[in-house]
Amino acid sequence: MRVTIKGDELRRQDLAPSPVPRHPYLVTRTSSLLGLAAVLAGLAAPALPAAAQAYPAKPIRLVVPVPPSGSSDILARMVGAKLAEAWGQPVVVENRPGANGNIGAELVARAAPDGYTLMLSDMGNFTISPSLYKLSFDVLRDFAPVTIVSYSPHVLCVHPSVPANTVQALVALAKAQPGKLNYATPLGSAPHLAGLMLAHRTGARWEYIPTKGNSEAMILVATGQSDLFVGGLLAVLPHLKSRRLKPLAISSEKRVATVPELPTVAEAGNLPGFVTGTWQGMVGPARMPADIVAKASAEVARIVKLPEISDRLSANGAYAVGNSPQEMGRQLAAEKDRWAKLIKDTGFKLE
Repeated sequence: MRVTIKGDELRRQDLAPSPVPRHPYLVTRTSSLLGLAAVLAGLAAPALPAAAQAYPAKPIRLVVPVPPSGSSDILARMVGAKLAEAWGQPVVVENRPGANGNIGAELVARAAPDGYTLMLSDMGNFTISPSLYKLSFDVLRDFAPVTIVSYSPHVLCVHPSVPANTVQALVALAKAQPGKLNYATPLGSAPHLAGLMLAHRTGARWEYIPTKGNSEAMILVATGQSDLFVGGLLAVLPHLKSRRLKPLAISSEKRVATVPELPTVAEAGNLPGFVTGTWQGMVGPARMPADIVAKASAEVARIVKLPEISDRLSANGAYAVGNSPQEMGRQLAAEKDRWAKLIKDTGFKLE
């Protein structure tokens, strides 16, 4: 069963900071006139020797390798607006979806390593892809880690019509009627692998319905066209409040204050150590100058820890991180190994 949604995708206007749409420096590829004006302004500025120009000296392209309205897009616009404000340069948020984020990632890997092309992405997708695709880039070799921006635990959600109110009831239903339940997800994504891990550890069976992004998966379940999915709390919280989605459990290590009534998957499903989530991180092309990496890392870490940003993230189920490039690099390597083991153990392959 494949379902295609036409028309505008669900937008998350309530989470975007109110200044973002009219921020004097934050632009998008759809804002062609504003973007052109920024470029012309840069061209009109007197040229200086490269060594004399302090970074950043021109607009910055912030690539989001997934469609609009997901967690990466929301965070890119929040962080991008503050970066533009701090640095006095336009930040162009550019959505480049396709191949589970690999199209946008390849663009960044091949970009000039000058700090003017960065990417904000779900690090789960980023570290899963090497085990599923023949890539033209290496996630550990061809990118310069900047910082993990935030963490948002996954929420296991079903349509309200699904006759299961707990993880164990859902697993029992999936075992009793193997393949009847439809799990909407972009194949090969972090939410897909979370569902794969849940099925692998419990023996549940459901059919995976491919989507172009997790925002589409959320729409399919919220409208009753699919049965269940896993999504980042940051993206799904409004639909939990509106009761368009029925949450069963959260994938964090401990219960979270935003939805204290939700048990963790580990406790609700008797699955010790079951922890997944959406780790949003920023990277640039490999061989970026160390001083530029350090400056970008420090600035983004400062931004996500501002009360107005961290409080907004926390209220919507995400948590500011802002770690060092070295710490992010170690996390990327560990996550890459973790997902590679699951894919090997389950024998999953993209057809």
